[in-house]
Amino acid sequence: MPEPAHVLVVANQTAATPALLEAVRERARSGPASFHLVVPRLAHGIQKVVDPEDAGDDEAKQVLAQALPKLSEAAGNRVTGSLGDTEPLSAIQDAINLGNYDEIIISTLPRRVSRWLRLDLVSKTKGLGLPVTHVEAHSRVAEGATA
Repeated sequence: MPEPAHVLVVANQTAATPALLEAVRERARSGPASFHLVVPRLAHGIQKVVDPEDAGDDEAKQVLAQALPKLSEAAGNRVTGSLGDTEPLSAIQDAINLGNYDEIIISTLPRRVSRWLRLDLVSKTKGLGLPVTHVEAHSRVAEGATA
């Protein structure tokens, strides 16, 4: 039996949306895979300057708690997760440097409101040399969620 592909999933506000869950479900159907979710922290205002290491921890932990069971169900096996840097590209680079990933799924808010798309995150991530799938959600993980 072939070694499962290691898939890095990167999301925050969209971590438990139907679009991402379907993308994970489809990827799991296409062949053996293990999934790891990285949720970049959100730093707001003065938090970015005063305490950048802990900025957005509570919100990101809440996203992980909500998303991991749903993603695990979609994947058909346990999905692991961790918090990432406040800058999404740095969070992705850190995960790649610490792990052994074969592909990446990035979930963003819709184009009209996505900061990650304004930062050209998908194209920059493709520059890291791994296959990247972009999923554009139509809603957030939960009303009032952040990232």
